[in-house]
Amino acid sequence: MAYIDYYKVLGIEKSATAKDIKTAYRKLARKFHPDLNPNDKEAKNKFQQINEANEVLSDTIKRKKYDEYGNDWQHTEDFEKQRQSQQQSQNSRGQRYSGAQSEDDFSDFFASMFGGAGGGRSRQAKYRGEDYNAELHLELIDAYTTHKQTLTVNGKSIRITIPAGIENGQTIKIPGHGSLGVNGGPNGDLYITFSIANHSVIKRLGNNLYAKAEIDLYTAILGGEITIDTLSGQVKLKVKPETQNGSKVNLKGKGFPVYKSEGQFGDFQITYSIKIPTGLTAKQRELFTEIAKLNQ
Repeated sequence: MAYIDYYKVLGIEKSATAKDIKTAYRKLARKFHPDLNPNDKEAKNKFQQINEANEVLSDTIKRKKYDEYGNDWQHTEDFEKQRQSQQQSQNSRGQRYSGAQSEDDFSDFFASMFGGAGGGRSRQAKYRGEDYNAELHLELIDAYTTHKQTLTVNGKSIRITIPAGIENGQTIKIPGHGSLGVNGGPNGDLYITFSIANHSVIKRLGNNLYAKAEIDLYTAILGGEITIDTLSGQVKLKVKPETQNGSKVNLKGKGFPVYKSEGQFGDFQITYSIKIPTGLTAKQRELFTEIAKLNQ
C-alpha cells in the first residue's frame, strides 16, 4: 500500500494540536462530503482519506506509532518482537561488544521480517494477507446512536461497535480482519464503508438536521403550540403569532451527534410551511371577507 501522509491529507503540520486536527477534519469533511459531491468520485476518495487520517491522528496512541513508523505503524508490535528476538539472538552468540552486528545478522533479521534468504539459508517468504472491503447499510436512526452489529465476512462473524455520528460514505478500518497472512505474515485489514439511507422527513447535512413542519393558518396568525418528531423523540414548539410561511426556528443541540465526541450534537432547523384551509363554510368565507375589508 502506497504511503499516505495523513498530516498532508488534513493540511496540518506535525506539531498540530488535537484541536487543530479536529478543526481541520471538520472543515474538510464538510467540503468533500458525498452528499455535497454526489457525482464526484475523487471527492468520495478524498473524503475516505480524510476520515482515515482523522481516525489515526486523533488517537494519541495511534498517532505516536504513525509518527515513529510511518505507513507501517500498524505493525509496531511485529517490529518490536523482531528487535527483541534479534537482541536475544545476539546475546546468545556472545558478541564481544554491544551493538555489533554482522552483515549476516542483518540479513537474518530482514529475512525473518519480509521473507527471502539470509546467511546462505533459505527461508519461506512471509506475505501479508489481502484487505477485505465491505459495505454496511444503515438507516439514519441507526447512525444516531452508538450500537453493535455482527457482520459476516467470508463466512466469519465479526462483531463491531458503530460510533454515533458515523457519516454516509465514511470508511473505517478493522485491523487484522482481512485475509490470513501466508507463512506467518500479518493478516490483511477489513475496510467497512457505511451507506446511510435518506430519511423520509428529516435531512442530514454534517451534524445538522433539517425538516419541515406544517402549521395551519390559524396557528400561524394567532400563535400556538405544535409537536414535532426528532430522532431522539417528540418535542413541543411554541409558534409565535404572525409567523410567516418559510420562517425557520433553530433547535440548539437537537441535531446529529458529533462523531467520537460524546455529548456534542449539531442543531435541528425547522422550516414552517403554512397550510391554507380548503372547503370553507359560508360563515368562514364571510368572516374572511370581513377581515379582508378591514385591511383595505
